[in-house]
Amino acid sequence: MPKIGIIGGSGLYSMPGFTDQREVAVDTPFGAPSDPYVVGQLEGHEVAFLARHGRGHRISPSELNFRANIFGMKKLGVERIISLSAVGSLKEEHRPLDFVVPDQFFDRTRGRISTFFGEGLVAHVSFADPVCGQLAAVAASACKASGVNVKQGGTYLCMEGPAFSTKAESNIYRSWNMDVIGMTNLQEAKLAREAEICYTTIAMVTDYDCWHEDHDAVTVTDIIRVLTQNAENACKVVAAAVKSMPAQRECKCGAALAHALITDRKVVPAETIQKLEPIVGKYFV
Repeated sequence: MPKIGIIGGSGLYSMPGFTDQREVAVDTPFGAPSDPYVVGQLEGHEVAFLARHGRGHRISPSELNFRANIFGMKKLGVERIISLSAVGSLKEEHRPLDFVVPDQFFDRTRGRISTFFGEGLVAHVSFADPVCGQLAAVAASACKASGVNVKQGGTYLCMEGPAFSTKAESNIYRSWNMDVIGMTNLQEAKLAREAEICYTTIAMVTDYDCWHEDHDAVTVTDIIRVLTQNAENACKVVAAAVKSMPAQRECKCGAALAHALITDRKVVPAETIQKLEPIVGKYFV
């Protein structure tokens, strides 16, 4: 069973270096994930890779079935997820081709479902620190080992999309001291926490957001060139992270639900327990 999951964002639809790879289709009670998972060996570890937007980039951020994507990872046995995401920079210091490993998120999405719970079972997980510190440190160290300029820490603002920000919005976000802006990773982080999976984001800067004076000079060719280079760098970083992954989790992610399930166990519907068995089964033995 793969213990490490990789979610590839824009420009990253496969993961070179896999051996003994196979496609695995996973059924979930929340519908189909974005694509079949590609499971194989990478640097001596069993790893599961998922193309977030589907191969060919056919699913927009607002259409993503985040619950199915994370639940599928849980069913496969994944305990750690490294999520790669193309982002815009909200600070001069984060340049195109730089990677940021944020430690905070700010939600500007609208109406997205970001919990597995409901239907008679209520859970309130702690989300003050939304990424796994141990996994984030591994990711940042892997960037440095791969020769990629990286900033560990900072805030990822998750917007709805699919259109990019107005200049007014972009400048407001800068005044809030946000670091990067993307459209996908907040929901993944929340769901991974509920699923007791360690989660970290590697945010790959493609360009400056529209606040920057050089923004209008950026062409589609420029963006594609950066996306391609970022994808190549991401593959090196992921391989380095997987290779150096500690054998044991030294964090609290694996027990995130221990004090989060508030509903009296005696009144939780059996069908809800069955539906969420990979996530909550150990708490209803």
